[in-house]
Amino acid sequence: MSVRPRWRARRELWRFAMPAMKTFSIKLRFLLAAIVAASGLSACIRLANRDGAAPGAPNSAEVKPIPPPEGRLAPVARYGQLSVKGAQLVDAKGDPVVLRGQAFGWDNWWPQYYNASVVQWLRDDWCVDAVRPAMGIEPGGAYLSSPDASKRRMTAVVDAAIAAGVYVIIDWHAHKLHEKEAVEFFSEMAERYGKQPHVIYEIYNEPEKDETWPQVKAYATAVIAAIRRHDPDNLVIVGSPEWDQRIDLVQADPLQGQVNVMYSVHFYAATHKQWLRDRVQAAVSAGIPVFVSESSGAEASGAGPNNFEEWKAWTDFMEKNRISYLDYSVSDKAGETISVLQPGASSSGGWSEAQLTESGRYWRALLRSHCQ
Repeated sequence: MSVRPRWRARRELWRFAMPAMKTFSIKLRFLLAAIVAASGLSACIRLANRDGAAPGAPNSAEVKPIPPPEGRLAPVARYGQLSVKGAQLVDAKGDPVVLRGQAFGWDNWWPQYYNASVVQWLRDDWCVDAVRPAMGIEPGGAYLSSPDASKRRMTAVVDAAIAAGVYVIIDWHAHKLHEKEAVEFFSEMAERYGKQPHVIYEIYNEPEKDETWPQVKAYATAVIAAIRRHDPDNLVIVGSPEWDQRIDLVQADPLQGQVNVMYSVHFYAATHKQWLRDRVQAAVSAGIPVFVSESSGAEASGAGPNNFEEWKAWTDFMEKNRISYLDYSVSDKAGETISVLQPGASSSGGWSEAQLTESGRYWRALLRSHCQ
């Protein structure tokens, strides 16, 4: 048996090995692409840790550039008067629309952010379609004890949103039934703003476990009647028991004889997972119009780490079902994951990346990824 020169043996080995190596390389590229796709990474929002950034917090190079404000059509100018058709929010032309935005923290605890400069910054830099000023009701310094101050803070944001051309959700941020006070308040708001297509009324933030759906229905019927005396067509959002998670009770027994009414669902992604998405999907499939007026990536307590996998599962789910959604909240509470601002962040907007929390950087990037 002859022995080939060593160089020729190596060349023959290389000739046979090359096709296998190419096949392996191609398979490896496909495998990596599949991993990237499955993890939902994009150039805009990274869930990996890069350059020392916390997971889920994109650095400035990864945030989508957006057109200058003067080069964009304001959301209300784009969509006009909103209404409800079946389970879908639609614009003035009857086309489905998804609003994306940012909720404020309780006005009695973070009053410094209830001003026109913050609203304008959220519109110009975050590209919000909607904002949601959360007027606290029960705590000290909130509406029940200081109604005039509360209304001043609320109307400052509503007026600013109208001037900026974004939708604004007037949020009665209560956890208990206060029908008499709510009827008076929403009657006043509807009389003042009923001709503005910007305005949406959220009449009961989060009923808790001790409020039944029949009780919430009776309350909603009374408050909606007060609104409709002044405003026949702007959107009304109604909550459900157990912090707006019992959309199944709504599905079984929705309000009757009402127009342009939607039902709120609130989620915190580290707590509320597939079981709540399944519940929402069943309701939407049954024709119940859902609006996610409050959400975030951490636990329902507002603490704990963000669960970015579940948070993305929620945003994908809402986009697929054409459900409008807002993040919570514009606040700077130290140690609170869901606050979008670092303690002491500017009270007039203009926030640098360093003034945003991990949640704030993530949500700003997401909103800018949808900017028109």
